[in-house]
Amino acid sequence: MTTAKVVTRFAPSPTGYLHIGGARTALFCWLYARRTGGEFRLRIEDTDRERSTPEATQAILDGMDWLGLEHDGVIVYQSRNMDDHVQAAQALLDSGNAYRCYCTPEELEDIRTQARAEGKALRSPWRQGDMAEPAGQPFTIRFKVPEGETRITDQVQGDITWQNDQFDDLVLLRADGTPTYMLAVVVDDHHMDVTHVIRGDDHLINAGRQTQIYEALGWNVPEWAHLPLIHGPDGKKLSKRHGAQAVTDFRDMGYAPEGLRNYLLKLGWSVDDQEVYADADAVAAFTLGGINKSPARLDFDKMDHINGEHFKVMDNTALLTGLAAFLPEGSNMDKVSGAMDSLKARSKNYKDMAAKCAYLLLTRPLEISGKAAKPLRREDAKDHLQALLPRFEKLDDWSGQAIHGVLKDYAEEKDIGFGKFGQPLRAALTAGHPSPDLSDVFVFLGKDDVIGRLQDALSTSYSEN
Repeated sequence: MTTAKVVTRFAPSPTGYLHIGGARTALFCWLYARRTGGEFRLRIEDTDRERSTPEATQAILDGMDWLGLEHDGVIVYQSRNMDDHVQAAQALLDSGNAYRCYCTPEELEDIRTQARAEGKALRSPWRQGDMAEPAGQPFTIRFKVPEGETRITDQVQGDITWQNDQFDDLVLLRADGTPTYMLAVVVDDHHMDVTHVIRGDDHLINAGRQTQIYEALGWNVPEWAHLPLIHGPDGKKLSKRHGAQAVTDFRDMGYAPEGLRNYLLKLGWSVDDQEVYADADAVAAFTLGGINKSPARLDFDKMDHINGEHFKVMDNTALLTGLAAFLPEGSNMDKVSGAMDSLKARSKNYKDMAAKCAYLLLTRPLEISGKAAKPLRREDAKDHLQALLPRFEKLDDWSGQAIHGVLKDYAEEKDIGFGKFGQPLRAALTAGHPSPDLSDVFVFLGKDDVIGRLQDALSTSYSEN
């Protein structure tokens, strides 16, 4: 017996941006398809004509492209499959698994209210098919929920059973002939040969309804895997107050796609204590059995850590490209490039990296004031700068080792601690911006810039006012 090729799909509605929860779902679908040698398909569920927009569709595509989740095959647009949806509804009518309902909205509201009061699901009086159908009157096509119970085995949630008398006879086709979500999803997944439906657990109840439709149509039911939702850092539902929901929010906060992919992998999935995964390692390790049943909690500290670990092994050219978006236009990227090995070892995201290389890009004369100027206001600060300047001017070997030697010799000669002159030096060269070891500051700035900044500091007054 030949095992069917695994086909997963990500099926967002184009009514807004690519949400972080949707991005994780897409990642898990992508990983499982790659892990099994299958296909990862993309479907845009654009049947909501009022809310679906081309701009939202493009935002979703841009988000997936930035995140690096490449889909297989052409994009399927649900709105173009209406003929298939109508044919499926007709097939259910023909087999007796659906019926035409001529109830008015007012009649339905009364029926629904009474059913809820009795703890029952909605059943239309047109269900039995024993009333004459009125010619020319609008109708919907409703699914006839079967007797008994519906069972599924979810790859995350386990075995689940529903009593069918708790399911409404849901609408398949509206009175205007358009399909509802519940029918369209089943039909599209079937025609796309989807074998595994991986999605948020807010759709778990839909798996029961859709299983009934699959079985009524005589189609194979896919495997289900419903992911717990992502909560905010406070353990409550993720919302705007947490400052980030869209994938583009995390991009704008300075995370690299490699780092965010890794973080999303660990946001509700684990097989051991490993935290940092290259893509190839993630694909090799990923299983549906590793998905946790409990909701995951957004943790920015962990996100920073994982992203920082990816920075350490990323190519410098790629890092420079990503960093450029967070630097002022026209920045001296050659100077930044020379410091990249140091920067990437100490940065957690691109915004952090931009702050850590800001001292390299300052325009002379540096604006040094407030707390940053305090070391330069010391009584002997400029005496030290004046004494050190000619030593650096004469230094031909502009290496960290040689510079450290000059500083060490000066400390021994004056019999003072390094901080006595190191702090004024750092202030004069960095204006208080974050910076690495002082010898590295000298090397990364270059001799000409160091000499110029020291000369500027000597000619500037740093009074309290």
